[in-house]
Amino acid sequence: MITADSRGLAERKAVVWIVRAISYLVYFYLIVVEIILFLGFFLLLFGANPSAGFTEWVYRNLDRVMAPFRGIFTPIELGTTSSDVPAVFETSVVFAMIVYGIVALALSALIGWLSGRLDQIYDAEAQIERQQEYEQRQRDYQQQLAAGAGQPTGTQPAAAQPTATQPTETQPAATQPGQPAGTGSAPAAPPPGPPPAPPSSTG
Repeated sequence: MITADSRGLAERKAVVWIVRAISYLVYFYLIVVEIILFLGFFLLLFGANPSAGFTEWVYRNLDRVMAPFRGIFTPIELGTTSSDVPAVFETSVVFAMIVYGIVALALSALIGWLSGRLDQIYDAEAQIERQQEYEQRQRDYQQQLAAGAGQPTGTQPAAAQPTATQPTETQPAATQPGQPAGTGSAPAAPPPGPPPAPPSSTG
């Protein structure tokens, strides 16, 4: 199911991905420029033969990348080599290396931030998918409950019959004659008679 949140995340992911791809391309270009500046600086410093094929290729590309910085500083001549080629300390090339390096570092930080944003978008998309799956399972469960409640049952449960309890009758205890009513104890023994008379003495 496509919701407004998932659609917005997809649009943001596309924008961030395109910006990161462009940043990568510019970053790689700056790396190549830094390599050309590095090679050109050392070839000028050591007075490399300009007629060599590799030196010509480096100087040609150096002129292109140095176009915005040409003439900022005056080069310092250090002398000549054995082939009468001047050895030059090109300060403008050093300045260009610093500027391009700063821009490359800024782009590297931007790429890292964009990568973090992409990771957050991926996590948000995964969370939305899990939420949608949970809601779908809840709907399926509710439908199953509704379908089970609508089906008639063949047998009705038997009603529980109350059990009647009969009161227990208490029988009054039998009374003995002469015993007051209401007492269940045996009658008391009669008091003892007078002691027998002593035998009479005859003369």
